[in-house]
Amino acid sequence: MSSRDAINLATEKELDLVLVSPNANPPVCKIMNYGKYKFEQAKREKEAKKKQKTFEVKELRVTPNTEEHDFNFKVKNARKFLEGGSKVKITVRFRGRELNYVKQGEDILNRFIEELSDIATPEKKPFLEGKNMFIIFSLNK
Repeated sequence: MSSRDAINLATEKELDLVLVSPNANPPVCKIMNYGKYKFEQAKREKEAKKKQKTFEVKELRVTPNTEEHDFNFKVKNARKFLEGGSKVKITVRFRGRELNYVKQGEDILNRFIEELSDIATPEKKPFLEGKNMFIIFSLNK
């Protein structure tokens, strides 16, 4: 039908004439309530966003000379976070001359890998970035 007839039909029904496919020959239009359509579309997008699974990353900071009790406490917290569904990022901070003891920091992260190996796996090997060395753990599937 002609565009003039389609516009008249849409105004009679008190609806909107919406162009669906402008590249088709002839162009395709649809008579609908456009405001209601936009509202329902936004509602569907909001629902899809709700159902999307997001991961929270919890960070634990240690130093190269962390004592045994503090280490065990951090391991306990890491387990709690992992069981809660979060990923855990363990960061070894090197301050001042501690940067000379990168090996100690790597040893601490390797101890974390051993302690958490029953419930979590590291995503990457420990690596140094600036004055921080870190590793990210995620729960075993």
